[in-house]
Amino acid sequence: MPTGHARLDRALPGGGWPLGALSELLVARDGVGELSLLLPALARVAGEGGWAVFVDPPWTPYPPAIHGQGMDLSRLLVVRTRDAKESLWACEQALRGVRGGVVLSWLRGQRHQADFTHLRRLQLAARSGRKGAFLFRAAGVAGQATPAALRLHLDADERALRLTVLKARGARPGLELRLPRQHGEVAAGPETRLPEHGGARPGAGHPGDEARSLPRTGHA
Repeated sequence: MPTGHARLDRALPGGGWPLGALSELLVARDGVGELSLLLPALARVAGEGGWAVFVDPPWTPYPPAIHGQGMDLSRLLVVRTRDAKESLWACEQALRGVRGGVVLSWLRGQRHQADFTHLRRLQLAARSGRKGAFLFRAAGVAGQATPAALRLHLDADERALRLTVLKARGARPGLELRLPRQHGEVAAGPETRLPEHGGARPGAGHPGDEARSLPRTGHA
């Protein structure tokens, strides 16, 4: 799946984000531009009728900024869960059950300590659903083993987003890239909310009614 960044596409095996596999983005600190990095791919997926599913983001997405970068907000689903178990369940359901799209996850309560078993389950779910799966984690886990196909470290200065390839199938680890940083805010505080269209209950739904396979705490 093209990243929307030509230099990054050239650096990644296959020419873009892996599909049917888990990608980890290890963030030096929140707000370095981690979501902006993915927005071109999310906009492309949404434009083709797929879903962009955010599971437990630590902030509220800011709709005008996301829409301004080409994202169709009607294809954005934000899922809120109550604990780590529900968060993992929601990620797996989105990866296996929602037709087409990309899943972004911030595992509640496990952002720093998600173990190999949890990551393996997400990797298998991504493979089953042939989706792009992105897990945001703290940079401190870089030394831990992972089943993810791709692991990048992200940091930034005032001008550029700095990416270091820590793991990629068929690529040499340690490759560093600098991408121009986008300064538009894509997150906001809890007072900024996306429109709500009613909750969905686990296990419900009909073919083609993808959102209903997600937890009742999800908001579109």
